[in-house]
Amino acid sequence: MDQREVFARLDRVFQDVFDDPSIRVNPGTTADDIEDWDSLEHITLISAVEREFRMKFKMGEISSMKNVGEMARIVMERMKR
Repeated sequence: MDQREVFARLDRVFQDVFDDPSIRVNPGTTADDIEDWDSLEHITLISAVEREFRMKFKMGEISSMKNVGEMARIVMERMKR
């Protein structure tokens, strides 16, 4: 799975979680860029990403994610295994 495909799937997850079909994420996207992305929605988002990619983030990975690019990097690393 390449980066383009990961971001296309992340777009769909973000659109679903935030109920906004116009959302398009990129590596630099942060919670500041999406109006309803608060700490509660972050938990929902992480869970939705885990379901989409059939994986589980480690607690340290979740707390270290500063933007969507870091999330995508972790997903891509896991998909190689």
